[in-house]
Amino acid sequence: MDLDEGLQAFVTEAGELLAEMEAGLLNLGDPGAREEAVNAIFRAAHTIKGTAGLFALDYIVLFTHAVESVLEEVRNGALALDEKLVALLLDCADQIGLMVRDVERGGTGDLGEHCLPQLEALHAYLAPPAAAAELPSPPALDTAQARPAGSWLVSLEFGQDVFRQGMDPASFIAYLGRLGRITALATVEEGLPPPDQMDPQSCYLGFELVLETAADAEEISKVFEFLHDECTLRLLPPGSSNDDYQRLAGALPLHGAAIAEVLQASGLGHIAPPAATALPLTASSTPLRAVPAEGTAHSRPADSRTIRVDAERLGQLITLVGELITASARTQMIGSRIKDSELQDSTSALAGLVEKVRDSALQLRMVKIGATFNRFQRVVHDVAREIGKDIRLVLSGEDVELDKTLVERIGDPLTHLVRNAIDHGIEPAALRRQRGKPLQGTVSLNAFHDSGSVVIEVGDDGGGLQRERIIACAIERGLLDPEHQPSDSEVFALIFEPGFSTAGQVTSLSGRGVGMDVVKRSIEALRGSITIESEPGRGTTVRVRLPLTLAIMDCMLVTVGASRFAIPLGAIEECVEYEREGGRGFVDLRGEVLPTACLRELFRLPHAALRRESVLVVRHAGQRAGLVVDSLQGQCQAVIKPLSPVFSGISCLSGSTVLGSGEVALILDIPALLRQLQARPSGNLAA
Repeated sequence: MDLDEGLQAFVTEAGELLAEMEAGLLNLGDPGAREEAVNAIFRAAHTIKGTAGLFALDYIVLFTHAVESVLEEVRNGALALDEKLVALLLDCADQIGLMVRDVERGGTGDLGEHCLPQLEALHAYLAPPAAAAELPSPPALDTAQARPAGSWLVSLEFGQDVFRQGMDPASFIAYLGRLGRITALATVEEGLPPPDQMDPQSCYLGFELVLETAADAEEISKVFEFLHDECTLRLLPPGSSNDDYQRLAGALPLHGAAIAEVLQASGLGHIAPPAATALPLTASSTPLRAVPAEGTAHSRPADSRTIRVDAERLGQLITLVGELITASARTQMIGSRIKDSELQDSTSALAGLVEKVRDSALQLRMVKIGATFNRFQRVVHDVAREIGKDIRLVLSGEDVELDKTLVERIGDPLTHLVRNAIDHGIEPAALRRQRGKPLQGTVSLNAFHDSGSVVIEVGDDGGGLQRERIIACAIERGLLDPEHQPSDSEVFALIFEPGFSTAGQVTSLSGRGVGMDVVKRSIEALRGSITIESEPGRGTTVRVRLPLTLAIMDCMLVTVGASRFAIPLGAIEECVEYEREGGRGFVDLRGEVLPTACLRELFRLPHAALRRESVLVVRHAGQRAGLVVDSLQGQCQAVIKPLSPVFSGISCLSGSTVLGSGEVALILDIPALLRQLQARPSGNLAA
């Protein structure tokens, strides 16, 4: 792995650690989990500092060391982690994030003046004001004056996967030198596999060195803490006897010669190296994991269960799977035309395998929405402090999985909805007291599966939408006829109109009528829908419904005249026969009146309607309707292709797909079609 790849791995890991650090700082309310949360925050800061040191990013090391020092005081009980300190640490985490992003962009970086306010605030917790202007020092300088220096024997053995993790053993040794002075160093050369058996991506390195330092065993061990399970470290403290060194050499026969060499070079002692009787390492063998000697750092066997894959590669895989599905469909069609039983069996088996490959490939892009939800802990914390409200965020359904593309693109709309819930939804404390509500408001985020879709709810326990005020504003702007008596859903849908706002004054958060229309357009661009439910005095819930993926879906293929349409299978409930009788726009479905949409007349297709047709009963967001088609062609896997701008004015289409025959079928947008059906005065799109 080259340096650029190593830096990218650092950037990725630092982003994850900063997210953990932020989550820990925002979840300190539970007294039982407070100590573990503080330890997790400290470990995240320490790991970022250590990894930054490997790449000589000294400005990140220095800044993060100041954060780590304050956190150490919190862990020791010398500092109380109050709201002011939490806010400072969150600002510091943001500053570290900016530094990491600068590394990603290739910047050289330095502490600069923009870091000084945070550094001064951090030092105010650690030292008298006179020392506050000084920059933090590396850990070695903190302890060198407090304790006399001594010579430690450090025995190191790196795991075979160190290189694959993007780590350079030489950098660890260089960083170890920050704690003091390395007076002797020897590599472990015994037990190496023959050159023709070596794996160039595996590490076979071991080192013996003498470190003259005032640091203790814990501080030395921390240098290697972020190597996780990829290092075995053994320490013998200053003042150890020849017998101690001899016992260590006896426990590590492959290291015996190197131990004897560094002891003699540093003048610490003289031992007879034991015979190296252990079997030599091979490219497939596991590095030595002996029981550590007294005063050593612990280590566990490596168990890597995950790998990182570039998102672009996953996108290419999904594209190829889509082409494979189309080719498989064509093969099946040719096989059925030839009517050869063996060929048909083969194409059927191939289709089954392709479907499994498709499901597995799509699963690779599915990520839990919990990571997106957790981001809003910070949004709620910061916005609530800004406007002076006490608000908590309640999360549920974090394990629901969604396509990675959807998760990335839904973040901004959800942010606007959460900020609206805080600003518009939750009342001021005095008003909540008058209404007999808890002074602390609640904003909730919930996700769940429903009919082949994912539903995300953003709710609050505030005052609810003011129906009469929305109607008055809509009439004033000419959006609503004064004589019309709209339903609640029609009224609440008005807030998605461009420029619509009922706010009495403009604030830094809202009031300009910009945002909700953008939210709606963003969600509809993802083939989703958004609805609102509200109850006066009880709160509001905004419900966003999204498809599971934007790439491939199971559909029912139907024909209307010479045209073919694909209908998402998850939206279909059943199919019934339909006998046209006059111009009725509904069918009697077991005593229930079901409105219908005639696709022939909706898309103005030629040819007269057949006497007997079929009705597909579809459902979305609790609304049902029947789609009148000529015939059903069976299920198909639709590889979704975007529509040409020529079709941008047709709201009932969401995309297209290429069939095995090479023909193009249009994919119906069921939510848009049902909305259009509901908006027609007759309730019939065939009218």
